[in-house]
Amino acid sequence: MFNRNRSLQQVAAIVSISLVAGCGLLGEEGSDDAGPIVVGTTSAPSTLDPAAAWDGSWELFRNVYQTLLSYPNGATTPQPDAATCEFTDRSSRTYRCELREGLSFSNGDKLDAEAVKYTFDRILAINAPTGPAGLLGSLDRVEAVGDREVVFRLNKADATFPFVLATPGMSLVAPDDYPAKAVREDTGIVGSGPYDLKEYKEGDRAELVRNDRYKGAADRKNGAVTIRYFQDSGEMVKALRGKQIDITYQGLAADDIVALENKGEENEGLQLVEGAASNINYLVFNPKDKWSDKLAVRRAVAQVVDRAALAHKVYKDTVDPLYSMVPKGLTGHTTGFFDDFGDPDPGKARVILDDAGITGPVPLTLWYTTDRYGSDTALEFKEIKAQLERSGLFEITLKSRPWKTYVVGYQKGEYPVFGRGWAPDFPDADNFIAPFVGEQNALGTPYPEKQITQVLLPRSRQESDRANVVKDFQEAQQILVDDARLLPLWQGKQYIAANEDVSGGERALDPSTIMMVWELSRKTSW
Repeated sequence: MFNRNRSLQQVAAIVSISLVAGCGLLGEEGSDDAGPIVVGTTSAPSTLDPAAAWDGSWELFRNVYQTLLSYPNGATTPQPDAATCEFTDRSSRTYRCELREGLSFSNGDKLDAEAVKYTFDRILAINAPTGPAGLLGSLDRVEAVGDREVVFRLNKADATFPFVLATPGMSLVAPDDYPAKAVREDTGIVGSGPYDLKEYKEGDRAELVRNDRYKGAADRKNGAVTIRYFQDSGEMVKALRGKQIDITYQGLAADDIVALENKGEENEGLQLVEGAASNINYLVFNPKDKWSDKLAVRRAVAQVVDRAALAHKVYKDTVDPLYSMVPKGLTGHTTGFFDDFGDPDPGKARVILDDAGITGPVPLTLWYTTDRYGSDTALEFKEIKAQLERSGLFEITLKSRPWKTYVVGYQKGEYPVFGRGWAPDFPDADNFIAPFVGEQNALGTPYPEKQITQVLLPRSRQESDRANVVKDFQEAQQILVDDARLLPLWQGKQYIAANEDVSGGERALDPSTIMMVWELSRKTSW
């Protein structure tokens, strides 16, 4: 019998997947004598080096590398992993960590304070365009004190720094195996996480086995996991039904989700669980382009795009329309784009363009990636093109690339308008604003908005009680609405489909909805 259990349980602004008792993902944990648990996803790593990745590669990193802090099951604030950490001053500018005793990397090398310092110095030295160095904007220097003490000196108050340390972008690496000023290019990993990477075939699979040297917070409920990478959702669901994989993680397409809801014979022995998530999709306007640089053009697009139609027609209501870069469920969320633009209205958009002296259809080229955010992305952009062209105000050209080359293109500023998705590095409104503004940001399109970068964000980071920074985030979001440089489209939901003999899916997602595969196991009884 096919089971579909819906539970939208809010936990400190991040909604996690949970289940009712019965024939769901809950069950007694058993042995993995049947072989590795096989997880399917459409989100393959772009690199195996943490210094070069600020993207979905983190999904693998979480399981093979270790961070100083992390999110154990049920936690929504950072907890000790490789270390116990705390601010030692009232100004939130000195952060001290004490490492666990006896830590080592998977190759036997010592994981000490110098290795931690090396990791962070390396991220900043490499400063990869696609890497996480942008998350360390408040870091002045790292000090190693003896073997086990690490002190982070910040150049400004930053109450979000513990959240940064818990991201997989801050994965600890072995100094002798990772060059200090260059990205490691091979397909090996030397980490200190719950698993070793036994074998990696790019675009195909990652085989993980238990790391016997691991000392950390993860309670591993299996001995081995294989992650298989698929090009599209249909192939992944076919593999699930054929028992070639045990559970899906990222990338179920809307049509497949709807199909999995049916109680037909083809879904016998499967279960689908839905939960809310904080991942968002949005458009980016590149100011290097003559048309995207015009405020009137951006605001006219914002006035025409029909988010509800995207959610219903393309995604079959498996996503929700989004009217702010900060998603629903996070402290400080607003609905600024709806408040200012209301329902889609080509007539109002025409007035915006006319008032700016812009006549005739505006030519825009929209870019999207073919293999990152699921197989519905192409349909989404076709629908956006149709909406804009039906208004009579735009002529739209669509172009696409695979993710690895797509990233290079937007970092070089090649795309006039392009689509991006964002899953939070950590559960705070700061992480849906800060990465996208400033001269150097995660989008490769400089956005030097001083009121946000020099006033609102610094002020909010002085406040450890995040409920006290709502007004700052509301003001920042209104600036983003007024500029319309970033156009939020929709907020996702999280779906996991699994064979009914697999347990732990309800525990396996951290607050950034990254799967902690050590929570998965096979059931032994019913």
